[in-house]
Order: sequence, then structure tokens, then C-alpha cells
Amino acid sequence: MTRIGNLEDFRALDPFFRIIEQGVDGLVDGDHFFDMLAEDVVIEYVITVPGYPRRVIGRQAVADLYRPYGETFVLDHCHDVAVHHDKDTGVVVLEYASQGRTVATGAAYANRYISVLTIADRKIVHWRDYLDPLAVFDAIGWPTDT
Repeated sequence: MTRIGNLEDFRALDPFFRIIEQGVDGLVDGDHFFDMLAEDVVIEYVITVPGYPRRVIGRQAVADLYRPYGETFVLDHCHDVAVHHDKDTGVVVLEYASQGRTVATGAAYANRYISVLTIADRKIVHWRDYLDPLAVFDAIGWPTDT
């Protein structure tokens, strides 16, 4: 059981959690996405949207960042996972896609991602994330103050 707390708070991200769990199956320990992260994991959002952090450190900080996700988006499905694993370095590259909707308007949301994960001692210790920010803007509207 994860120590993050009420996993119901993260229901909007369930398809994301499942695709990541599928992508690292057999490579990391843990029953849930958060359990697969090292306590001091470093996550870098290389391509992101205004107002989103560039770097987050720690499993709890990741949970705090993801907890309100369902106020903006609900994912219905994640799919098309491709896994590239370098056994010598412990680096795993995941390519995947998502489909969902915005909460405020019900507008469709779809995006594609590349996540570069470094695994050590059967935990994800570093994560570099890339997404298409234009897909976010198309779903929720373009930022007006940036």
C-alpha cells in the first residue's frame, strides 16, 4: 500500500498510472505508480505549460502536484505505449498517448508523451517528461497573460 494517502484523489490519472506501470513492469518494485518512485525522485518537466513547475523533488511533492489534476483534466484512456530499455544504464524511454476531457467544458483532450526514466535499486529515481503543450492549450484555451 502506498503511503501517499487517499488514492481516490488521483482517479483522474488512473489511465496514466496504468500505462506507466505497464511500461516498467518487471523493472521496478511497487504496487502503484507512487510506490514505484524513489522517496527522493527527481522529476523534470522539460516541455511543459506556463505555471507548471520545471522540477519537482520527492515522491510526496509529486503526489501534491498531481492531486488536483482532476480539477482540470480527466483521462479516459492511455495507449500506444512503446518501451525502450537500456539494461546497461537502467534508462527506460516510454512513448505513449492519452485521451480524455477537460473538466470545465468537457472538451476533448489528447496528448502524446515521452518519459525518460532512470531506474536504480528497482525504483524510478529520475524522470524527464516531454509533452505537447499545444494539445493542452487547445483543450483548455490559450494562456491570455503570457
